[in-house]
Amino acid sequence: MPADQTVLNHAARILASVTPTLPADSALRRYFQDHSKVSPGLRRVISRTVFIYYRWFNWLDSRDSLQRQLAQAEQVAARFDRDPRSIKPEALAARAVPTWAADEIEFSADDLRQLQRDPALWLRARPGTAGALSAALGDCEKTPASPDAVCYVGTQDLFRTTQFHTGAFEIQDLASQLVSIAAAPNPGETWWDACAGEGGKTLHLADLMANKGLIWATDRNERRLQSLKRRAARAKLFNFRSVLWDGGERLPTKTKFDGVLVDAPCSGAGTWQRNPHARWTTTADDVRELAATQTALLNHVAPAVKPGGRLIYAVCTLTRSETTVVAEAFTAAHPEFAPAPFTLPGREPADALHLTPHALNANGMFIAAWRRA
Repeated sequence: MPADQTVLNHAARILASVTPTLPADSALRRYFQDHSKVSPGLRRVISRTVFIYYRWFNWLDSRDSLQRQLAQAEQVAARFDRDPRSIKPEALAARAVPTWAADEIEFSADDLRQLQRDPALWLRARPGTAGALSAALGDCEKTPASPDAVCYVGTQDLFRTTQFHTGAFEIQDLASQLVSIAAAPNPGETWWDACAGEGGKTLHLADLMANKGLIWATDRNERRLQSLKRRAARAKLFNFRSVLWDGGERLPTKTKFDGVLVDAPCSGAGTWQRNPHARWTTTADDVRELAATQTALLNHVAPAVKPGGRLIYAVCTLTRSETTVVAEAFTAAHPEFAPAPFTLPGREPADALHLTPHALNANGMFIAAWRRA
């Protein structure tokens, strides 16, 4: 349904507030904080309109008003939704992604089309409860890619549901869920989620470990760790310890771990469907700088893996510099680590794997794994 004038006006004000230091997703959050009376349903429509603008940015006439550009983006998106082949892959490769991406990412035609669609909303049910959660929420679709993943296709505000408040699910992209499945921690083990953020993967690891053993969850941002604690309390998961760590050579503990997960900061090119504004703010220089950070993180955590323990590297990007190049460099620099195959549902074992947006209907992700001799 095309956006009405009220939606266009809201979206135009949000676009006008976007700056190099205030990206679109942050501008949306700030705008809705300042306009708290905007209903959840209207917020969804406004957010979708803003993101459609950035998906089809290079199809628009910048001389027009923001409202006219937003309306034009809606028209292009509607035509694409009716017939995705109405826009040729060559045009998508030239206009839907930044020019530097051609040197870093091999997008198939299907992946380019996927980037132009609205993203799926993935939930992670508690272990063994995906069927019950789907029945309780309604409007859910399961997937063979993960036993506990559920794609929600309804319109209700999930944050207001009983199931959310009782910790029956987390909102977590399918690709992120597959990282923890690849890690495959066992109950009673000791793990380290080195770049835990707000704890989505920490909580998944804790569930896979049946709330037993211990997970060290570290991040450089205290606010994110506080969010992890709130989420863990809602889910009644307590087998973790949160500690600040800046990613440097000085580790937060002398503990030797059965497994270490490095879900490293990255360019986020795998999330360009969900966060299209990032396509136009990320640069090739960013990719190079982040690759150096990722390499340093792997080098810093390597001594914390006990003999026989596993190291998992994950980034939600598809650039060569941040994926295979980083993984191959680590293997070459650390003969004490050997690539270690992991298994995902329905896939052959692999020690390194690109998960593409089209294949998953989710974010793009790269996962690599090693075992210490």
